[in-house]
Amino acid sequence: MSTTYVPLISSGVAGPLGVLHLPRLWLKASLEAAGKIAAGYPGIGQGYDMMVITGLGLNADEVRKFITESKPTYPQFEAWIKRQPGVNLTRANIHKLNLSIAGYIHTDDTRKGILTANNLILGVEMILDYWEGYGRGWRCDRQAWQTYTKPTIHGAP
Repeated sequence: MSTTYVPLISSGVAGPLGVLHLPRLWLKASLEAAGKIAAGYPGIGQGYDMMVITGLGLNADEVRKFITESKPTYPQFEAWIKRQPGVNLTRANIHKLNLSIAGYIHTDDTRKGILTANNLILGVEMILDYWEGYGRGWRCDRQAWQTYTKPTIHGAP
């Protein structure tokens, strides 16, 4: 049986270029190129991966091809990005892209799928989000959204 890996670099991590999620994108594409990415993880997905690729002015097929053929280290990947025609690495563009990454919220169905698929591995029993007037929580053991009230969430403001 081949060993596979869950990409554990957070989307909140940036490399020397300062682009959030770029190290995770490199890791996922590298693991896919080596046939080592865990089931259910795309090498280059349609979410953050494409936000970064299109936000920088890159081409997803070219990114995949470079990583598959060259197997670059992360610094080599960033150096390659700098050489790409049409790439936009201005401070303003990177700031705008980082804000979109940091502020992105998956849909309820996507979050539900991620937590359901990985709750045992992650040891997750319950996730609670609470905003005044709206409480929501995901109980992995019940696999259903449940609305919580302020008194039922300990420590809620």
